[in-house]
Amino acid sequence: MLNTTTEFDPGTVLSEQLSWHFENQARPRLDGLTDEELDWEPVADCWGVRRRSSPEQKGSGDWTIDFAHPAPEPAPVTTIGWRLAHVVVGVLGARAASHVEAQFRWGSADYDAWPYAGTADEALAQLDATYAAWSDGVRGLTPADLHRQVGPAEGPWAEHSMGDLVAHINREAIHHLAEIALLRDLYAHR
Repeated sequence: MLNTTTEFDPGTVLSEQLSWHFENQARPRLDGLTDEELDWEPVADCWGVRRRSSPEQKGSGDWTIDFAHPAPEPAPVTTIGWRLAHVVVGVLGARAASHVEAQFRWGSADYDAWPYAGTADEALAQLDATYAAWSDGVRGLTPADLHRQVGPAEGPWAEHSMGDLVAHINREAIHHLAEIALLRDLYAHR
């Protein structure tokens, strides 16, 4: 629900920006996601989440994510599974763990240690958990929290305010979830 008061509250606006999009647009579009959609490659050589084939791959479980830093140019097209894993780990999970002290049953929220989901149901469970942790944490931020620097956990963002980081995470989550919706549309009409 959007803030209907006339008093401007940046914390509420930032919190509601992502929650409205997630709860009214993005998450409903993921209902019924299948394992086939999760792994569908719309073009050749997509990055995805795959069953482990070597110990060097990113992830701690049976499933790993294709990943390179820096990314190749041009960056590969990614599957729905890859994009969900990116939102879960790199966008929401890592930030919830480092800034609002969230803990997840899957363990550490980083690309090397995360046990990636091999099924659509598990990917959505991870998405729901990391979204809830991040959004609950953002709702609990005070105006003073939004003005403090995020610090070294954010590397090049270290000097930015928590409010800047929240706005950035909102943009990242919203645009990647919209990309996933488009991939679902393309899958349905292939």
